[in-house]
Amino acid sequence: MAAILFAIVAVAGPARAQSIPFADTEDATLSEIDVKDGGRNWHPVVTLDIRNGDYARGALDDDDAALDRVPVHVAFGGALVLRRGRDGSGDLFVIGQSSNGFHAPRADERVAPRAWYESNNLLGLAWRPADGLTTAATYTIKTSPNGVASTTHEASLSILYTADRGLGRLKPRAAITRRTQGEGGLYTIAGISPSFTLSGREEGPSLSVPVLVGVGWNGFYAEGSGTRVYGSGGLSMAYPIKLGGSAATLQADILALVRDDRLRRLDAPGGTTAAVVPHATISLMLAW
Repeated sequence: MAAILFAIVAVAGPARAQSIPFADTEDATLSEIDVKDGGRNWHPVVTLDIRNGDYARGALDDDDAALDRVPVHVAFGGALVLRRGRDGSGDLFVIGQSSNGFHAPRADERVAPRAWYESNNLLGLAWRPADGLTTAATYTIKTSPNGVASTTHEASLSILYTADRGLGRLKPRAAITRRTQGEGGLYTIAGISPSFTLSGREEGPSLSVPVLVGVGWNGFYAEGSGTRVYGSGGLSMAYPIKLGGSAATLQADILALVRDDRLRRLDAPGGTTAAVVPHATISLMLAW
C-alpha cells in the first residue's frame, strides 16, 4: 500500500489549537481538519471509509452503487507546517495523501494484487494568506495496482474560505483541474458546506449540508463526450470520538448525484444509467 512520505522530520513545539488544510485526492477540493496539538510541525492523518459504490466526479469510477462489491478506501497523509504566522498558527504547509481502494475483484481483474484497484497519490503546497482563507496547488498521480485502469496525472488549484459569520459560514470551496497525462480535459468544481452543531458541547456532533456542482469540459469524461455537468447534495453527520490520542471523527454521508443525460449514459454498461444516484459513505478519520 503506497503512502506519501515526507523527508523533513517534525519538531514539536508548544501546544496550541490548530487546524490543518487537507485536499481530496479525487477532486482536489479543500477541507480543514482539527488537530490535538497545534504546536507540532507534522500532523499525520489516517482515514478509513466504506461506500455503497465508487463514483468520481458524478460518474462511475469502478464500483456501481450496489452492495455486491462494497469498496473500502484506506488513506494515509497529513500536513507539514513550513511557516507560522504571528499568532503561532501555521500559514504555509506541505500537504499530501495516498488514498487506496480495495474491493472483491471481478473475474477479469487478474493482475495481483487483484483486490487493490486504485491508488491516488497527492502532494501539494497550501497557503493561508488571510484569516479563514486557504489556497493550494496540488499534483495527483492516479494509478491502478491491479491494472484495470490507466495512469493519469492531474494538476489542480483549490480555494476554501471558512469563518464564523457572513459568507464564511457557508464554507465555499472551488477547484480547477487540468489532466497533464492520460485522458485530457479540464474539470471545475464549486460548492458550499455549511455546518451546524447538534449539542451545546464544544466537541459535540455536527451536521453539514454539502452541495457541489462539477463540470467536465471538452471531453474530460471521455473522448467526444463534450461538456458534462453534475451536481451533488445531501447530509453529513460528524461525531468526534476519543481514539488512540488522536482527534478522531466518525462520519456518515448520504448524497444524491444528479447527472446530465449524456453523463449518465456514459456509465453503461458497467454501472447504472440513472439520472439520480444515491451515494452513502461511513468513514473514520484520525488526526494528530
